[in-house]
Amino acid sequence: MDYFKGVLSGLAAIFVQEFAFFWPTPNGSKASGLAALKGLLVESVLSPRFWIVGVLLFALFFAASRGSTVLRVLFFWIPTLTVSALGFSIVAMYAYLFAISRHQ
Repeated sequence: MDYFKGVLSGLAAIFVQEFAFFWPTPNGSKASGLAALKGLLVESVLSPRFWIVGVLLFALFFAASRGSTVLRVLFFWIPTLTVSALGFSIVAMYAYLFAISRHQ
């Protein structure tokens, strides 16, 4: 179960930092569509701030997973499952749009 909590903490940390902290900061490029999405994702992953925030969020979620039952539910299970579900649904939406756009 500790392995599952670690993986879930890592996924939630990546999704939170990507969509909450780095998503609304376009770099001024004139790219549109999937090229703009690709530029934002690559730029954020190469940033040192991305890794610092990711490690801190991972530590926060993982520490919350080891607390008492109430803290574990409030600060680990609810945020990580919600963020992971929303993150996977957004990734699935973009994958679907990418697959559909290839056929046209």
